[in-house]
Amino acid sequence: MTALLQHPGYDEERLKGVAEKLPCREVQAGMLLSLMGQPHQYSYPSIFIYGHRASGKSHVMHVLMKELELSHATVSCVECVSIALLFEQVLLSFFGCDAASLLPRSPSLSDFVRVYRQQCSQSPAKQTRYIVMEKAELLRDTDASLLSALLRLQELVEDNVTVILLSEIAWDKFRPNTGCFEPLLLHFPDYSKSELQQILSQNVHPSYSAGFYSAYINILLGVFYSVCRDLRELRHLAALNFSKFCEPLAEGKVKETDTHKLWKHIEPHLKKAMQTVYLREVSSLQWEQMQQMEEEEAGALRGLSAHTHVELPYYSKFLLIAAYLASYNPARTDKRFFLKHHGKIRKTNFLKKNEKTSNHLLGPKPFPLDRLLAIFYSVVDSRVAPTASIFSQISSLVTLQLLAQVSHDDQLDAPKYKCAVSLDFICAIARTVNFDIVKYLYDFL
Repeated sequence: MTALLQHPGYDEERLKGVAEKLPCREVQAGMLLSLMGQPHQYSYPSIFIYGHRASGKSHVMHVLMKELELSHATVSCVECVSIALLFEQVLLSFFGCDAASLLPRSPSLSDFVRVYRQQCSQSPAKQTRYIVMEKAELLRDTDASLLSALLRLQELVEDNVTVILLSEIAWDKFRPNTGCFEPLLLHFPDYSKSELQQILSQNVHPSYSAGFYSAYINILLGVFYSVCRDLRELRHLAALNFSKFCEPLAEGKVKETDTHKLWKHIEPHLKKAMQTVYLREVSSLQWEQMQQMEEEEAGALRGLSAHTHVELPYYSKFLLIAAYLASYNPARTDKRFFLKHHGKIRKTNFLKKNEKTSNHLLGPKPFPLDRLLAIFYSVVDSRVAPTASIFSQISSLVTLQLLAQVSHDDQLDAPKYKCAVSLDFICAIARTVNFDIVKYLYDFL
């Protein structure tokens, strides 16, 4: 495999060490070295590397830059919330603190180019300098001229510098409408099942043999590969469920070679763990506690009671509170409870004489999504924008069975939900956010 990384400009021993640290990515690393050329040669002005999440883009770049000792500046577009931070990070990595201090308070692109060229005249590049932009898709939200300038920065600063963009989207969706310099494209494909098996099997537990851990990874991929191919998520699942896999071995019931018995023991646990794939509301420790509680009290704990130990995110708690209020309060009472300037409403008109049955005895009633969001924005303290994160947390509550979706997926109108938690549960949730939910319930007026 090291033959794929042979390059006349680099030492063979170093390339061999690089290949050992990049399993299943030797082909992509070799192509990247071919595009970069020898260190003292002028490289192509910009390279665009794209691929799905956890496909090894950042890891390959980090290993190449570190092991081959290349002059580089790694910039995270998530951390650099402004253009000034981006410019400062590049100058700081190449020329030091003194060069970064020459930038004005709110630098423009011309200021950055001027300082860069000034520093290059004092310390010209002996080798190619590389600017690695991680999460480069965020550059589309900045000034349109910034991306075009970065793609041809070598021409602007008259220096041997190459900009490498790492992105999760293809160049066709990345290219600005105004046109720009076309970079070289390099695609990182997803890992295959055999490649994931090879990579995950390297994390061998010191107490067990390599063959035993490889058999465990094979069982794990057999369950999760159809629904999850993210290397980081699979590594997390492997570390989380390995102790459960080794229980019969620790108790002396089976041997390491009894793969069939070990599979029968771990299969029900892995099927339950599929409910938490990509779900970070439930931590590893909480998931283990939930499973232990279900095993010890299998007859007493059913359904929602197992979720009493789930720690929800901050806004998910308010979403659940809003869902409970929407389920147990009549819709005509929302104006009284949640509108600040609702005017005077006489209690005799507000309460119907024939309403003698408690809504809690009748059970939760379905409510539309827009009513849930209206109540949520009324009860939450801070201002929250209606982003995709809020809607994803609603889906997480449905996955955790704290909310129930009662409308069909093929309906054209908005989805409807019902709250599926008890009064004691929602009161406990409300106490964690200092919200007095009883004051907002129609039955307790």
